[in-house]
Amino acid sequence: MKRVLISDTLSPEGIEILKNTSGLEVDVMTNLTPDELKGVIKDYDGLAIRSATKVTKEIIEKADNLKVVGRAGIGVDNVDVNAASKRGIVVMNTPGGNTITTGEHSIAMMFALARQIPQATASMKSGKWEKSKFMGNEVYNKTLGIIGIGRVGTIVADRAQGLKMSVIAFDPFLAPETAEKMGITLVTLDELLKRSHFISVHTPLTKDTKNIINAASIAKMRNGVFIINCARGGIINEKDLLDALTSGKVAGAALDVFEQEPTKNTELVNHPHVICTPHLGAATDEAQRNVAIAIAEQIADFLTKGEIRNAINFPSVSAELLSHIQPYLALAEKLGTFEAQIVKGGIEEVAVEYAGDIVNYNVAPLTIALIKGLLTPILNANINYINAPFIAKERNIRVVESKTSEVKDFTSMISVTIKTTEEKSYAAGAIFGKQDARIVRIEKFSMEVIPEGHMIVLYNNDKPGVIGNLGHTLGNNGINIARFQLSREHVDGKALVVLSTDTVVPEDILKKLRDLPNVISLTQLEM
Repeated sequence: MKRVLISDTLSPEGIEILKNTSGLEVDVMTNLTPDELKGVIKDYDGLAIRSATKVTKEIIEKADNLKVVGRAGIGVDNVDVNAASKRGIVVMNTPGGNTITTGEHSIAMMFALARQIPQATASMKSGKWEKSKFMGNEVYNKTLGIIGIGRVGTIVADRAQGLKMSVIAFDPFLAPETAEKMGITLVTLDELLKRSHFISVHTPLTKDTKNIINAASIAKMRNGVFIINCARGGIINEKDLLDALTSGKVAGAALDVFEQEPTKNTELVNHPHVICTPHLGAATDEAQRNVAIAIAEQIADFLTKGEIRNAINFPSVSAELLSHIQPYLALAEKLGTFEAQIVKGGIEEVAVEYAGDIVNYNVAPLTIALIKGLLTPILNANINYINAPFIAKERNIRVVESKTSEVKDFTSMISVTIKTTEEKSYAAGAIFGKQDARIVRIEKFSMEVIPEGHMIVLYNNDKPGVIGNLGHTLGNNGINIARFQLSREHVDGKALVVLSTDTVVPEDILKKLRDLPNVISLTQLEM
């Protein structure tokens, strides 16, 4: 029985999905302090949160059994994703559940900003009738500049076009032809700043987007610009924005998010030309129900079926995809484990090539499986599919992935070249039948090696007596050969022997084997 903790308020529909999933035991404990969460998190396999719970590095360090953190919403600023990844914890979100809601909130904020609706409401509630004070601006025929055309940015663009606004956008990751189909003109950031009457921000908070709206960028904007941020706090430098509002350069700002939440920047909040909401972008009944249902289903499917969807730190693997690539996941991991015990020197680069039918599937999980297999024998640590890429990066191992639809010796084939400080090593594998992993090439030698159990890899000169001496020495020392594969370059050239034994060969016997005539090198492996 696996246990799931719900530590933030979640819609009842989501809670019911988890509680009704066979094999899961669910506890709802909201408003836990960080110390209280640290005290109980070790007992849980899954954690469902919204924005209130802060899953810090300190909490993750106490999460001995935690396998998945599910965020009901798109932002994971409240989760230390790097720390979770290093511990092998999947971090999921629900990127589509609140897209429409957040986009609509941005449009609502734009209208309220243009017509000063909150200020006028406050004035009337105080008993005044200041009709001339709250002169507004039309959005019709104005230019809306959108920074970031993702899911929410696309919704905002679509709604703005319906309002007969001209939409321009800055997004270095969007293809121009895609933007053209959407009726959006892609421009540089400087051009967007210069041309826009309204600017709406829809990017994640990254090192590249932090403070992207600052004193320097504001100086490039037209006088009287309106700025809307319903994305993430920190994208706009709050001090620089306040200065621009005070000077009149910026006519108004609509803010749903802040650098610190709850914000303590009362000077900005109280500015007469600022309208603000307490991070309400996703706060509708429909959105909260949608994201609760989505994250509950994702956590349940992961813990009961191994299916991964919408993970921040691992490629999505559906149950259908998993059924197709499962044998190749095992093969890739075996290739990595094999190479880890063969190569000499510090690993600098891992080049993985996929050939044949396998390229029709998402191969990213296979590359991660290979890295997992490669690192496990080297580090003897808890390496899994989630933390393997991060550990490889920490060790400055460059991972290169390539594909070719060309069918080589097998319908589908995975090959790997390891570059170290001392050498290069190559191996390739394929699936025999439907499930059976085989290593089919080691360097230039063709073989059909079953990668399991106690194995010996031996290079020798192709001379008479080598095989006899090998079998004789093992037999005389009570070591039974389970499998045997032999390949050679040419007569009198170099040869390769890969054999499996029923038991581990002791070091003193390995020395005897290495001392046999015409043996070049010998390595014992555990698969």
